[in-house]
Amino acid sequence: MIEHDVKNIALAAEGRLKIEWAEQSMPVLRQVRERFEREQPLKGLRLGACLHVTTETAVLMLTLKAGGAQVALCASNPLSTQDDTAAALVREYEIPVYAHKGEDNQTYYRHLHAVLGTRPQLTMDDGADLISQLHGEGHGRDLVGEVIGGTEETTTGVIRLRAMEKEGVLAFPVIAVNDADTKHLFDNRYGTGQSTVDGILRATNILLAGRTVVVAGYGMCGRGVATRAKGMGAHVIVTEVEPMRALEAVMDGFQVMPMAQAAEEGDVFVTVTGNMSVIRSEHFGRMKDGAILANSGHFNVEIDLDTLAKQAQSRRVVRPFVEEFALRSGRRLYVLGEGRLINLAAAEGHPAAVMDMSFANQALSAEFMVKKGRTLDRKVYVVPREIDLEIARLKLASMGVAIDVLTSDQSSYLSSWRHGT
Repeated sequence: MIEHDVKNIALAAEGRLKIEWAEQSMPVLRQVRERFEREQPLKGLRLGACLHVTTETAVLMLTLKAGGAQVALCASNPLSTQDDTAAALVREYEIPVYAHKGEDNQTYYRHLHAVLGTRPQLTMDDGADLISQLHGEGHGRDLVGEVIGGTEETTTGVIRLRAMEKEGVLAFPVIAVNDADTKHLFDNRYGTGQSTVDGILRATNILLAGRTVVVAGYGMCGRGVATRAKGMGAHVIVTEVEPMRALEAVMDGFQVMPMAQAAEEGDVFVTVTGNMSVIRSEHFGRMKDGAILANSGHFNVEIDLDTLAKQAQSRRVVRPFVEEFALRSGRRLYVLGEGRLINLAAAEGHPAAVMDMSFANQALSAEFMVKKGRTLDRKVYVVPREIDLEIARLKLASMGVAIDVLTSDQSSYLSSWRHGT
């Protein structure tokens, strides 16, 4: 059997069935795979991926392998791995996987280095951990020099990579898949919105109707969470630091206020900012007894858990993915999924139908990087517009939706208008 580190290889058959189920809802990626099988655009290339090991990711891995890539996969979050999916990728599809749900930090980084040990020529990240490790100490310039380029899936990772570019340390070009319209307008908004609420409900079994939900951050992810919570009958409060987004939230019908004020109002708190210590000491002291705290940002730093632990008189796990922090005041706060991505810690992540577009972006961006990567500067690039539009076209076609086409006169009119003639 190929090299791997998964929790239980005996789960492979169960995992295969779930992968097949997800694949049914991913028609765009299926079409990409059919072309990849014919054209072999990734033939012989080593691709190292650090992504959430889910059924949807498995479909992407199979697409990349069909295109000729030698793929190795590790998890981008210690709690996001579906162990049956990991087992199926190893046993059923012969793809090296290094991941299991609940792995500690030492194991997490050992798995990252196992993927880097395959000497990838393409990297594929969700959070930029693989690239960060590749740029760190212990990896010679020869290994970095073999990399043609990479792709990045999520907002947090893009922020990290743009900081590396600004500092002049980014060693190769990276495509910001997150910034594609067919990714962030749908995956971030509809995927995160639904899966975050799903994770909260699976962990707690609470009724959202009639409760006050505080959403920290009104980017595409925050909009999705706020909209879904509102649709289930919750009163939604939004907190923001960016005035334009705060204004949008107000115009969308949500109440907007600082977190210090919202802390006294909220029953459920959800952070989706990509920043650290969004909920911190002064907020814990204002919260109601029984307040629930969840995070759907990439890293477990948005809720200041270290400070909460110091303020707590005791703590205990009261049900899977729910930890109670009893404060000296007698109030109890409940943290979900260790402050990690609740939609993956307690649920299954985004639905396959929306990941279809996100992962089609990943596959086509990898193909683009193979063709153009050696001619690009060491910068973060947006997904080429033609890729974005092609994915939208394929998705609409798979849904049986037709759209209008400009007549020649309309095209000429627009062209003359744009050129001021």
